[in-house]
Formats: sequence, structure tokens, C-alpha cells
Amino acid sequence: MSERADGFTLDEIVSRLGGELIGDGRFRILQVATLENAGPAEIAFLANPKYRKHLKSSQAGAVVLAPTDAPGCPLPCIVTDNPYAYYARVAQLLNPTKQAPSGIHPSAVVESDFDPSVSIGAGACVGRDVRIGVGSVVGPGCVIGDGVTLGAHARLHGDITIYPDCRIGARVIIHSGAVIGADGFGFARETDGSWIKIPQIGRVIIGDDVEIGANTTIDRGALDDTIIENGVKLDNQIQIGHNVRIGANTAMAGCVGIAGSARIGRRCTVGGGAIILGHLHVADDVNISAATLVTKSIAEAGTYTGAMPFESHRDWLRNAAQMRHLDEMAEKLRLLEARLAQLENKT
Repeated sequence: MSERADGFTLDEIVSRLGGELIGDGRFRILQVATLENAGPAEIAFLANPKYRKHLKSSQAGAVVLAPTDAPGCPLPCIVTDNPYAYYARVAQLLNPTKQAPSGIHPSAVVESDFDPSVSIGAGACVGRDVRIGVGSVVGPGCVIGDGVTLGAHARLHGDITIYPDCRIGARVIIHSGAVIGADGFGFARETDGSWIKIPQIGRVIIGDDVEIGANTTIDRGALDDTIIENGVKLDNQIQIGHNVRIGANTAMAGCVGIAGSARIGRRCTVGGGAIILGHLHVADDVNISAATLVTKSIAEAGTYTGAMPFESHRDWLRNAAQMRHLDEMAEKLRLLEARLAQLENKT
């Protein structure tokens, strides 16, 4: 639902968000949509060249695009250097977050005092010595342990568990099912093969403007804290092990796994299903492709890929059989190279 029922004119959008308008600024926009499916009251965007073919046939009321795509555009357009980011701001303008009612729901169990602007949903449980900043929302069914700190204007959707003593920054968004601060996987093995649990006495520290997806888990530190720096974006079903540190403005897609004590730099991206082993260091500005297994530290910025392209199952079986013998084949090749070098020396 938009901030106003009648939406915004293109002139109003540009006055708020910037950009160069080409066309009638009085045109009114009610919603965002794709180039292919947009209607006359919707604004679309063109950020990927492969969708340029839809520009001439689009029924959109207006389009956000880069300067290189503006010449010849048949629609009113807003020209900007980063169309996708601009589209995101327009989408926020037209679809503001619905405000939760302030106050504590009668069915909530609350053992701490908060500013009247805080919203505590139905069935939530909030422990002792919990601090929650102004304007924050704790959704229905959330469990907030003793000693937790939640910054201002944070939003916790339903059924989230935050274990005791964790610290969550301002404007953080956490989606349903996430678990923050559960014990890390810490066990010591006895000589008889049994396991002894190692108490996890660290915390989880989450900075400002972080977003955490549904069913993502972030384990508390074993000794030191697990730290998620400002601006980090984590997708659904991600596992962050104990004592991990993730640098500011890093983003990770769904099903990523980060093993304990790994250090991830700032402004990194990690594709879906990638795995980073424990105690590794990843430099700033590293891009890790989907399904990549990172087995050693990465010291330089760049893009790293470890996934093999898919192929027919029969071809995969044949190639996999050959891969089992790579070491043996490499040794044979080394011996052949040595014999060839001897023959060349004789001649």
C-alpha cells in the first residue's frame, strides 16, 4: 500500500529522489512493476541489458533507466546512473512499512520496561533487563532472552528467538524463524570417543541496518563474540558459526554456510549454497560464486568460483570416474615429462 492512495507524480518522485526526468512530470504513478508486465499507472526499470527488448513494447507509465538507454526511449523516463538502486527507493516510497500499534499485547509476557513507542506482539516473551529502543517492533511469538539489547526502530517479525545477552543494533530487520545466539557447535572428544560440551560463553553482536532472513541461525561465540557488522544483508536459511566476523555491507544469498571463526571482509558477496570453512580469512571486496567451497583463505579482492558446470548424468559419471584417477594421471605425466627431458638432453 502506497504512502498516499493517489501515488506520486513523476515530478514529485524526482524532487524526492533526484534523477533527470524526460517526459511529462504530471504523470501519476501508483506502483512499481516489471517492464514486461507494467501497466499505465506503474513505473518499471531497466538495469539489465537483456531486458532492453521489452522497452518498446512496454505498457508502463514510466521507466527508470541509465543514460545509455535514454535515447529513443518511447516512455517518460527517469535517468539515473544506478537504475536498480533508484527503483528500490521508488518501491520504498510507494510501499512503506506498515506501522505496528505501539504498546504490549495482553497475551505477551514481559519482564522489562520500555518506551511507550515500542510494540510487543501477541504471545511474545521478553525477559529481564532487556533494553529495546524507541519505535522498535517485537512480533508475535518472539522470545527475547534476559539482558538482550535491541536498538531503535528495529523490527522483529514473528517467532524469532534471541538468546540472552545478545546485542542487536538500530534499524535491524529480522525475519520469522531466525535464531540469534544459540550455542555454537563446540565439543571436545574424549579418548573413549565420547564428546564433552564446551560452554559457549560469548555473545552475538549485530550492528546497525542489518537484515537477517527467515530461518537463518547465528551462533554465539565460544569465548569471543560472533560479530555481524553494520549494513550486512543475510538471506534465508544461512548458518553462521560461532566466533565468525562478517564485515560491513557484505551480502549473502540463501543456504550459505560459514564455519566457526571465519573472518569475512567488508563489501563481499557470497552466492547461494556456498560454504566457507572455519578459521579462514576472506579479504574485502571478494565475490564468491554460488555453490563454491572455500577451503583456504582469500587474500585479494576479486571473484572466486569453485562450482563445476552441470552436464548430463551419463557424462558426469564418466568424468567423475576420470577425476578419481587425477593424482595417478598427474604422476604418470610427471614421469613422462622427466623421460622426455632426458631424451632431449641426449640429443
